[in-house]
Amino acid sequence: MQQAYLFVHFREKSTPDGEQVHFGLSKDGYHWEEVNNGNPILWAYYGDKGVRDFTIVRSVKDKKFYIFATDLSLAYGMRNQYNHSWEEIARKGSKCFSVWESENLVDWTEQRLVKIGNEDFGCMWAPDIIFDKEHDDYVIHWSSPHKQNDFGQKGIYYSRTKDFATFSEPELLYKKEDSGVIDSAIYEEDGLYYMFIKSEGNPEKIILMRSEHVAGPYTKIENFDKSMETLESGLYEAPTAVRLENGKWSLFLDFYGVPGAGQGYVPFIADSLSEGNFVRSDQAFSFPYGFKHGTILTITLEEYERMKKHNWGQ
Repeated sequence: MQQAYLFVHFREKSTPDGEQVHFGLSKDGYHWEEVNNGNPILWAYYGDKGVRDFTIVRSVKDKKFYIFATDLSLAYGMRNQYNHSWEEIARKGSKCFSVWESENLVDWTEQRLVKIGNEDFGCMWAPDIIFDKEHDDYVIHWSSPHKQNDFGQKGIYYSRTKDFATFSEPELLYKKEDSGVIDSAIYEEDGLYYMFIKSEGNPEKIILMRSEHVAGPYTKIENFDKSMETLESGLYEAPTAVRLENGKWSLFLDFYGVPGAGQGYVPFIADSLSEGNFVRSDQAFSFPYGFKHGTILTITLEEYERMKKHNWGQ
């Protein structure tokens, strides 16, 4: 077996340690194990002092690893500066992304805050990053409300970077006419780009889009809706996917339909993204606890062993 997998995620806990950087590891993509006894790997000391909705990328150019995350603490902030209001968060919170860097997956820089948007943007949620072969750069995309519609329904915006230090001015990647959209995740298969996204209405479910270019335009894959038709509306978000060693795609959807620790990812398997035919596969997977909104990175067995053996003590 040549490849292993790293899941960067958070945990749904009422205490601040849940909204920090957590790692899960797997040798097959099916059976997952906790790292550092389920305790945080990295802590957010700046911004909201809590982070959610992670993505991780291995840079093609400098081989470094970059973690980007939403700067948001519900454990602290929902009680404090946000006055128990998601509307206040959407307008006033999460103006920066939290970023960590590493050359080996075990030694990480301190958190830094990166601001990409201007004051016309509300919250900047759920970053995801993909390398764009056409432009030889990276596209970071996320969901935001905007001043244009009085910070109402969210759209997906994107920015380009070559070095994860300087970023182009944000542009609109995708907006849905009849509902907001959040939690975009883009993958390449056979030269085409596929974007999983959470539609906040009509339907209130995950949808799948396809494009010839990373930045679109995207068209909907109707067949994927059949895979989702048995799922209850409004209970799943944060799609993340990975191509397994056997060529199949594993899609994980974050179930938030119960309070607390019962939340976490639900797995689906498909032969290809182009067909969009995903089958729910709970029995084939095991998780030590409820992984929340994150991203899976394919790693080597050497990297897996290095992380397993590392002393993560704070």
